[in-house]
Amino acid sequence: MSILVLILVVAAALAFEFINGFHDTANSIATTVYTKALPVAGAIGLAACMNFLGAFISEGVAQTISKGLVSVALDDYVILAALLGAITWNLFTWWKGIPSSSSHALIGGLLGAAIAYTAGLNGIMWDGVLKKVVIPMFTSPFIGFFMAFFLMKLIYKLFASVNRRKAGRIFLRLQIFSAAAVAFAHGTNDAQKTMGIITLALFTSGVLADAGHIPLWVKLICATTMALGTSVGGWRIMRTMGHGVTKLDSVRGFAAETSSAIVIQIMTALHAPISTTHAITTSVMGVGSARRLSAVKWSKAKEIVMTWVITPPSSMLLGALFVYVIRFFLGA
Repeated sequence: MSILVLILVVAAALAFEFINGFHDTANSIATTVYTKALPVAGAIGLAACMNFLGAFISEGVAQTISKGLVSVALDDYVILAALLGAITWNLFTWWKGIPSSSSHALIGGLLGAAIAYTAGLNGIMWDGVLKKVVIPMFTSPFIGFFMAFFLMKLIYKLFASVNRRKAGRIFLRLQIFSAAAVAFAHGTNDAQKTMGIITLALFTSGVLADAGHIPLWVKLICATTMALGTSVGGWRIMRTMGHGVTKLDSVRGFAAETSSAIVIQIMTALHAPISTTHAITTSVMGVGSARRLSAVKWSKAKEIVMTWVITPPSSMLLGALFVYVIRFFLGA
């Protein structure tokens, strides 16, 4: 039975990775598509390749997931419950076209499942949750917003004397590189979370002796699965990201993408599993605000932020619920 559950965990983890790929594709290519810097197919292909390459850079975020959040040994069915909770929430927000956080859905599902499994709070490493999840969850969006705001102001100043059409052509080309940077950063952070979950399952089942070591084959299948998911594309969310928050052109698209890529890489270096969705969305808000505050559709921004707030507790509840559902079917 344990081998079967382990297989189901790996399958569910790869399903989550695939969904994460198409759910978060909009993060790196929506602005590029809507400013016509790249055609849709080219933008998706670029994002898929850069996601794949980014997934092989470092293991810090994966190690945070595999050994930095839960202090007790979990049965594999608990990890399966966490994944099912995260997948359910991701599909719901994708269907609604709301750019929620796949990262926080996964972490919330894991914490909720662990709490249900232990029937208490002692199995959670709250210090790790605070430093690696909660603090970055609030700081990274603010950093993205203000970095994009000031970068946009700087660009306005530096290109004040440049013909607007000429500046647009320049940044249309530069946006290809900024989109690639976001996709690469997304791979370095998001793909590692699923690597961490699979490694945790392998460790708890006794296949691996060290939860801190990510096997090469795990990296490979996670990177490939995310790239395949990215190639499918997330059109519902892309509409929201492309013009639902603020009106974008190539200049603002470049500033938003560059800022979010920097934020994601900083947090990856700190081994913090942040939301790439938060980073790019608040960067888009930042460049819109640099133009004027009224340029941002704050009603849509409020809807997005509310989804961010309810994602962790909602996925925690779903993770806990799936623990009891799986226990029922296993007769435990």
